[in-house]
Amino acid sequence: MLGAHLSPQNYLERCAREFEQLDLSQTERLADEIYRAWREGKFVFICGNGGSGSNSSHFCEDLGKSTLDPADFTNDEMPRLKVLSLTDNTPYILAWGNDEGFDRVFVEQLKNLASPGDVLIAISGSGNSKNILAAVEWANRRGLATWGITGYSGGKLKDLARHNLHVPLDDMGMVESIHLLLFHWVLNDVYARINQVGRHAKSAA
Repeated sequence: MLGAHLSPQNYLERCAREFEQLDLSQTERLADEIYRAWREGKFVFICGNGGSGSNSSHFCEDLGKSTLDPADFTNDEMPRLKVLSLTDNTPYILAWGNDEGFDRVFVEQLKNLASPGDVLIAISGSGNSKNILAAVEWANRRGLATWGITGYSGGKLKDLARHNLHVPLDDMGMVESIHLLLFHWVLNDVYARINQVGRHAKSAA
């Protein structure tokens, strides 16, 4: 835990150095993927455990509501992004976890809901969470676009997922913080594309 050894200033300085090392093309491609899902009417599923589970719920809420122009909230003709966090159905998770094992809590939801062309965003700081890997393995076989969102070395998920957004840092808290910051940029970019504003305004082309 870096914060146990660093002052607030040094902690933030270390975080800033990590930003400079990121491959930001990965973040841009994730925005491309989510926009493609919106355009084609496909579902985006997100999952994670612990802090990554919290990020899953946060990212889902942002994408579902904040990709909309507030002026269009009552516009029933405006297509909306279909997005669901697999971490949020607590009774369903408890049923599968209790009866069949925690490794299956995400993949079994996908079996009910997912279709080819949908997107699975699987968040695991270590890249080795068994329930995440099971969901990605199934999604790969079923024609979903799979994204591994990882830290540390990337673990098994970095090689298993079709696409990756990787933060090469051995500190879970900072990894999760950077993930969330990048998710907020993705949200902003998808919002701009859907609503044709900012750098995605028609005149900007």
